[in-house]
Amino acid sequence: MKPNSQALKHKSSHDTEREFGGTLGAVCIPVFLPLTVLFLISVSRSPEASVLQWPPSLPSTEQLWDPLAPVILLGWIGLHALLYMMPLGKVSEGLVLRDGTRLKYPINGFHGLCVSGVLLMLFLGLGAPLGYLFELLVPLAICSIAVSFLFSVYLYIRSFWAPSHALAVGGNTGNPLYDFFIGRELNPRIGNFDLKYFCELRPGLIGWLVINLGMLMKEVELRGSPSLAMILVNSFQLLYVADALWNEEAVLTTMDIVHDGFGFMLVFGDLAWVPFTYGLQAAFLVVHPQTLSSLGAAVIIALNGIGYYIFRKSNSQKNQFRRDPTHPSVARLETIATATGKRLLVSGWWGLVRHPNYLGDLLMALAWSLPCGFSHLLPYFYVIYFTVLLIHREDRDERQCRAKYGLAWDTYCRRVPYRIFPYIY
Repeated sequence: MKPNSQALKHKSSHDTEREFGGTLGAVCIPVFLPLTVLFLISVSRSPEASVLQWPPSLPSTEQLWDPLAPVILLGWIGLHALLYMMPLGKVSEGLVLRDGTRLKYPINGFHGLCVSGVLLMLFLGLGAPLGYLFELLVPLAICSIAVSFLFSVYLYIRSFWAPSHALAVGGNTGNPLYDFFIGRELNPRIGNFDLKYFCELRPGLIGWLVINLGMLMKEVELRGSPSLAMILVNSFQLLYVADALWNEEAVLTTMDIVHDGFGFMLVFGDLAWVPFTYGLQAAFLVVHPQTLSSLGAAVIIALNGIGYYIFRKSNSQKNQFRRDPTHPSVARLETIATATGKRLLVSGWWGLVRHPNYLGDLLMALAWSLPCGFSHLLPYFYVIYFTVLLIHREDRDERQCRAKYGLAWDTYCRRVPYRIFPYIY
């Protein structure tokens, strides 16, 4: 290789634009986000449930640890690792990698959800105190955070034995703090076991539902039956997770799988942030029961239904167009040609806004929070956080698509001026 091409290669990997605040973000986020998880759980279980109270309501030292917590966590991860390796469902190929190869992925996450559901019903039938998860929330979160750090260290160390083409472009900057956070290796595997793909939709996402069910059973212990608000929260979030796992193959084209390395950012998000913050509404309702009118419940159900319809229809349209642009359901949609050979949709759902799936996501997020009433801000943490997250993600998408499609993207933006909210943003 010529010296000037070596320099270009070094520049492309080490001078990549750094995200999430660069080194400063890579130092602060792994400190403050775990503390945020513990803070939110503690506040949701406190009588005041005030995020603005100072000093905040913190758990006692006795509440921080329970020897049962690591057993449950590691057993849960082990169960889903076993289910991942079972010969269930089909096997799909991912997108073409830089070396021209395609990795194979088992599409059996929905099977894992069903098996988990059967096991949970069996445990409940045998009298297992699933409501005890309410007391275990903080110890389980601490164990998940610890596992996230240890796993991220392992991933960072092993990435130095990976070939250069297997590294994520944005995670090979040469800055150890940033690379540890963002992830150096794109698709770390042990044999055929894909570590990133496994964590993306398995232990954390399904674990979120188990925690929700535990909160429902705790409410049954305290009040004799689950409230309508608790049933709605559990049902809405079950639909969301089941949909994600039923359409698991679609995750193979997402930014997380295709672009981002597997480091602390994704590990912590998958194993700790999602299961312990996305379901805060259920934990809140255990201590702060809410009464919903039939009309109020109907309005919330309708809002979640509208959000889900937009979310699913827009994602299905996009996935169908990617798989087969000649399919009758998408063949007549208007498109713009790009220099890469791909075409951009400018009609249908994707002619309404650039990210209609994000719009549906946010409507559902609001519906999850409304059963908790309006007396506290805490249950609305998710919808506030998710709005910020999706706007940030949209901005990342925008920059990458402009770099990839050039003038065609500018034409697309003129045709579809609104990003997420029609006539607003």
